Amino acid sequence: MALLTPIRTRPRMDRRSTVWHVDWVLVFGVLALSSIGAMLIWSATHNRTSLTDGNQYAFLLRHALNFAIGLVLAIGAAVTNHRRVRILAPLLYAASVVGLILVLVPGVGAVINGSRSWIQLPWMSIQPSEFAKLAVIVGMALLIAEKGETDHRDTARTIDVAQAIAVAAVPVVLVMLQPDLGTVMVLGSIVFGIIAVSGVPKRWMLGLVTAGVVVAALAIKLQVLKDYQLARFIAFADPSQDPQGIGYNVNQARIAIGNGGVFGQGLFHGGQTQNAFVPEQHTDFVFTVAGEELGLIGAGAIILLFALVLLRGLRIAVNARDAFGRLVATGIVCWFAFQAFENIGMTLGIMPVTGVPLPFVSYGGSSMFACLLAIGLLQNIHLRSHRF
Repeated sequence: MALLTPIRTRPRMDRRSTVWHVDWVLVFGVLALSSIGAMLIWSATHNRTSLTDGNQYAFLLRHALNFAIGLVLAIGAAVTNHRRVRILAPLLYAASVVGLILVLVPGVGAVINGSRSWIQLPWMSIQPSEFAKLAVIVGMALLIAEKGETDHRDTARTIDVAQAIAVAAVPVVLVMLQPDLGTVMVLGSIVFGIIAVSGVPKRWMLGLVTAGVVVAALAIKLQVLKDYQLARFIAFADPSQDPQGIGYNVNQARIAIGNGGVFGQGLFHGGQTQNAFVPEQHTDFVFTVAGEELGLIGAGAIILLFALVLLRGLRIAVNARDAFGRLVATGIVCWFAFQAFENIGMTLGIMPVTGVPLPFVSYGGSSMFACLLAIGLLQNIHLRSHRF
C-alpha cells in the first residue's frame, strides 16, 4: 500500500499531555538494550588492561556517557517542531556528506581496522558514516514526500524515485571509497525499504536488486574492496579454510556462543570472553558475550527486545500523519532490522563479517548518537500523530 495516502485530522491536544503520549514501550526496549549492552561491555573489557589502562570501569562509564549524550539528542529530536525537522533535513544531509569527504582526506581521516572511516578529535573519534544512515533516510523521505504533496499524488513517480536514489548514491559512493562494506549494505537496505513503500511499481524492486548485484561485481572487479574484505566472504563460505587467519573471528565467536548453552556461564565468567579469545568483543562481537555468559535465554532476550523496538517502529510508520513521517519511520526500521540481523548473523556464521555494531548494545559513541537520534525522530513522528 502506498504511504502517501492522506489521513484524517484529529483534534489538537494539550501540549502538557505530551509526555503521556510518548511511546513508552519503545523507550523501554531501547533502555533495556542499552542497559544489557553496558553489562556486556563491562564484562568484555574489565580485565583487559591494554584497553582500560587499569580502570575496569572505563568502558562502562564511557558507554553510559555516550548514552546520556545520545539521550539528550533524542529528546531534542523528539520535541523539535515537525516543520523545523523538515527544514533541518537538508542540513543534516549536507553535513554528513562533508564528513564523509573529510575522512578521505589524508591527515584528517583516521584508518581503523583497515577503513578510513573516522575523524580523530582531541577528545573523541567521530564516524560520519553512522550519521549518513540517518541523513539518507531523511533526505530520501523529504524529496519523495514533498514531490507527492506538491502534485497531490498518493504514489511516487519514476522521476521522484530516481532523484531519491541519486540523493542516496552520493553517501553510498563515499562510504564505499573508505571502504566500509558493512555500512554500504545497511544503506542499501534503507534505500530498498523506502523505495518499496513509496508506491512505485514492483519492477523497481527487481531493478534495485539487479543494480546492487552489478555494483558489487564492479566493486570486486575494479578492486574497490580490500583483499581482507574479500577474504571475509571466503571465510564466511568456509570458516575452516584458515582457522588461525581470516576465519579466526568467526570460529572463536561460534565457540563462545556454543559454550553458553541454555543458561550461560554467568556474567564475568565466560572462558572465551574473560580470556580475550574473541577480538573486538566490546564492539562488533558483543553478542558473543551474551551468548556465552547469558546463554540462549539472555541472547534470545536481546533478539526479542529488538523485535519489540522494530514492531513499535512499524506501528509508528503505519500511524504517521504524513508521507515524510511514514517514510522516515520505515527507513529507520529497515536500518535497525538489517544491522541487527547482520551483526548477530556474523557472530553465528550465517552472515559475512562486515564490522557493523549492534545498535544500542555495542560500544561506540557515533553509533549510539545516531541510533538515539533516530529514536528521537520516531518519537517525534509518534507524538505528532496525537497532536492533531
